[in-house]
Amino acid sequence: MKIAVEGCCHGELDKIYETIGYLEKKEEVKVELLLCCGDFQAARNEGDMMCMAIPPKYRSMQTFYKYYSGEKKAPVLTIFIGGNHEASNHMQELPYGGWVAPNIYYLGYAGVVRFKGIRIGGASGIFKSHDYRRGHHEFPPYNPNTLRSVYHIRNIEVFKLKQIQMPVDIFMSHDWPRGIYHYGSTAELLRKKKFLRQEVESNSLGSPAAEELLAHLQPSYWFSAHLHVKFAALMQHPPKANAAPRVTKFLSLDKCLPYREFLQIVDVPERPGSSEGLEYDPEWLAILKSTNSLQNTAPHPWNPPENNGLHERWDFTPSEAAMMQVVKDLGGDLAIPDNFSRTVQPYDPNKPQPHATPSCNTNPQTTELCATLGLTDLYAHVAQGGGDLSRIRGSTGGGDDGGESADEPSEYPTDTSGLSSSYNPDEITIEDEWEEEEGKEEAEGGCNPPSAVTGENLSDVGEVHPPGRMVLPAPKCDTSPTDLSHVMNLPPPSHSTPAVAPACSGAEMEEHCEDDDDEACRTLKRTSDGAEAPGSKGTTPRIKRRNQVIYTAVEDDE
Repeated sequence: MKIAVEGCCHGELDKIYETIGYLEKKEEVKVELLLCCGDFQAARNEGDMMCMAIPPKYRSMQTFYKYYSGEKKAPVLTIFIGGNHEASNHMQELPYGGWVAPNIYYLGYAGVVRFKGIRIGGASGIFKSHDYRRGHHEFPPYNPNTLRSVYHIRNIEVFKLKQIQMPVDIFMSHDWPRGIYHYGSTAELLRKKKFLRQEVESNSLGSPAAEELLAHLQPSYWFSAHLHVKFAALMQHPPKANAAPRVTKFLSLDKCLPYREFLQIVDVPERPGSSEGLEYDPEWLAILKSTNSLQNTAPHPWNPPENNGLHERWDFTPSEAAMMQVVKDLGGDLAIPDNFSRTVQPYDPNKPQPHATPSCNTNPQTTELCATLGLTDLYAHVAQGGGDLSRIRGSTGGGDDGGESADEPSEYPTDTSGLSSSYNPDEITIEDEWEEEEGKEEAEGGCNPPSAVTGENLSDVGEVHPPGRMVLPAPKCDTSPTDLSHVMNLPPPSHSTPAVAPACSGAEMEEHCEDDDDEACRTLKRTSDGAEAPGSKGTTPRIKRRNQVIYTAVEDDE
């Protein structure tokens, strides 16, 4: 099964699907699944644009609305997580995941699903220590603070994911797990992104929460984006108990722009006897049910329950009976229903409404899932004037320390995310913008299919050379901790170490890649008929307008 992995989407669905179509014709393959690692920007209309943490001059509808309205349909099943530039009011309608358009599925705040027997998990947002312990208290209309904090990951989602015991094949996060850069070509990363050196040397780059999840889940593959650079790593985990040590292949990809490494094909074997469509994961749904009492919509710091004598329950690992109950709740059918429905009017380019107000609607998909499993719809609870959900946690919940989280110490003693002085000039922020030089710095992205799209190899990692096509080992179906795996076709309880093969030489590519934006290399990138501006190369890096091609307004004459 061919899976396409994409970095930051930034609403460029037309161009991403166009690139996949080009690849399919050129290499005579069929891509069955697309995974997007955040900044998806599922803006349905102008009101949704007001809920995105992007400077007004860079706001553009892009192309998602065409798939939401039905004008187009995604040619390949697409699964995505949220990043730090999303239509947050739309995403909050689906806290447990759901369809944002036909054939396009959002994993929610955190989630795990199965496709042809492959378990795919993900966590939306980015890590910020001052919001990590808060509940999901942000709801429209957002103020300047909640407009940003709404996409910060929370400890409750990490706590849920840490209850997973069965192996996960693929996991996605928007920001990187902290420390992963030590398992790849760190020198090459710093050559491309010089401003990251301080954080790399102080080991403060990336998410400590994702680092924790990586150590716990140990998936075969971990895909990320956020830093707008391609980076590969190979991490061998310490063995657990008597199990063989697992290996995670990490890959981060760039944003969708010409001459950027934003897409890669992954070859994953299907599991025999698995269903064809997208399915719920019984273990994950059982975890959602068992942790429902921990849901929190308060802005105060909160800690998950621990085995410290203060809580009646701290282990929410689902039992076989709990997973079987989930299957029973769903009527024995784990297939995710095609129950997409529009909750707002889509954007009409012939009737623009630049002063539209953001919507705040419940979503029938969430309502149906909550009714089936007995979950709390956080969006509906607050929209209907519900009180603080922290009051219903009872003795099973964690402690509420009160006070403002900004004054609370981080859960991670070594976290310096709030102290970082390095800055990503490729990243959009809502603060003051960089001053940039006159003239075009990047080639305009056309809609023509790319003319030089080929397969690519992961970068060398130490003495280990990952294969050009990342291939999962043949699934083991002869062992299982319980009979539940056979009944519900769950993945096996252990992974074998993925086999590796020598990577193809990258000398041909490297000789053309001297600067961060001089990446016209023969790897899997979208190219354009446009050419680089004459002054865009040189030994001294020039300050670029952040996401210039994507967010430049039509009337911008600069």
